[in-house]
Parts: sequence; structure tokens; C-alpha cells
Amino acid sequence: MTALIHPTAYIAANVTLGNGVTVGPFAVIEEGAVIGADSQIGAHAVVHGRVRMGEGNILHPHAVLGGLPQDVGFKAETVSWLEIGDGNVFREGFTAHRATVADSGTRIGSNCYFMNNSHVAHDCTVGNKTIFANNVAIGGFVEVGDNVFMGGAVVVHQFCRIGSFAIVQGTTGINMDVIPFMLIGGRPAKHYRLNIVGLRRAGIVGDHYKVLSSAFRLLKNKKSLDGLPLTDDLQYLKDWLAVKSKRGLHGFIDINVSE
Repeated sequence: MTALIHPTAYIAANVTLGNGVTVGPFAVIEEGAVIGADSQIGAHAVVHGRVRMGEGNILHPHAVLGGLPQDVGFKAETVSWLEIGDGNVFREGFTAHRATVADSGTRIGSNCYFMNNSHVAHDCTVGNKTIFANNVAIGGFVEVGDNVFMGGAVVVHQFCRIGSFAIVQGTTGINMDVIPFMLIGGRPAKHYRLNIVGLRRAGIVGDHYKVLSSAFRLLKNKKSLDGLPLTDDLQYLKDWLAVKSKRGLHGFIDINVSE
């Protein structure tokens, strides 16, 4: 099956459309864009030229992919990209910008869900199976892991990291790093406890959960994790913590946490 294009859509030259792509009324796809098979481009959506998109993505009306970075020093002739995996959903008003660094890309993984008016800034990396609720906005060079849930109206300062399986409470402002597997919220933002529901849904239960629970308590008390059984999850946590942070880590709420 070839692409199905509405007669009012604008498709520039040298666009690559995979089999089964549908393009809705008044959509715009600029020169050089690559859109994988079975993707859906909604009415009035815009895909700029330096976008590489995998298969099965759904772009709802008025979403815009690959726009110029919101950086006053950026030169439009810089060759950079927005690179997207497979099976993502981009709801109405979503925006994502290409990178500021030459020959590099803003990167979004696969099977993510981005709700209305959420935003991924230049040079960011977003993992797989991550959800942005309405009006979430992340600044430039932010790193978001896999299976993260960002509540409504969360904003993230540039250069922050949010580890996999974290959940960020709605309306929270993040200006430091968020530890994997944790729930964070409040003003100022602090780590409360493990992301119990998210871990259970991911099958991180039993002894694996107990190791992370022990790790949480040790981190809260600024103690080493070296004495714990080395599960895959704990190894990921240790590797993540070993990366030098540009923003530092958010602290912990001052209560006795019990899982």
C-alpha cells in the first residue's frame, strides 16, 4: 500500500514516505523528511525537513516536529536532526525541535505518548515507553529515561537528567536530577519514595523490589550501595549515579519512608 495523501496537503520534493503512511488535510511535510511505514500525519500537522521518523507513529492535528531550536544563537543553516523511533503518539499541539549541535540530533525513542501541548526542546534525549502529560515542557539537553511518567504541567530545566521508571508529580518544577525508580514532587521538588505502581507494572517485584527499597534508604542516608545484591536494576542505578551530574541531585523529603 502506498501513502494516502489528502489533496490539500503539501508534500515537498525529496520526502520519503513509507508504505501505508496517511497525510491529512492541510498537513505540511518539508523537503528531506523521512516518515516510516504506517505512520499517520494529522490535519494541519507540520513535519519539518530534518526529521527522521520510524514506523507506526501518530501525529495528531497541529503538532509540529523538527522546528528550529529556541536558541537565539542558533544558525538555521546548521545541519542537525530530530530522530524519532517507532509507535509514538504525539497529541494536538505537541512540539519537538531539532538539535543545536551540528551533525547531531534531538532523540525520541519508541512507544512514547506525548499529550496535548507538551514540548521536547533541542538536544534532548527521551527513552522508550515514556509518557508526557498535558503541558509538560523540558529544556535543552535534558535526558529522560525509559518508562518515565511526567505529570501535567511539569517543567524541567536544561541539562537535567530524569532516570528510568521515575514518576514526576504534576506541576513540579525540576531543576536538578531525578533518581531512577523514584517518585518526586513538591515545591521545592524532593524524592518521596519508590515509584511503587510503576515498578509493579514493570514486573520489578519481590527480591528485586526489596533491593531497590534498600537502595532508596541508603541513598536517603547518604550511604554506599555496595553491600546490596547486584540485580540488573541496581546495576543500572549505580551506573546512572556514576555519571557526573551537571545539575546535582534533588534531595529527599524528611519523613520516615516505609515501603
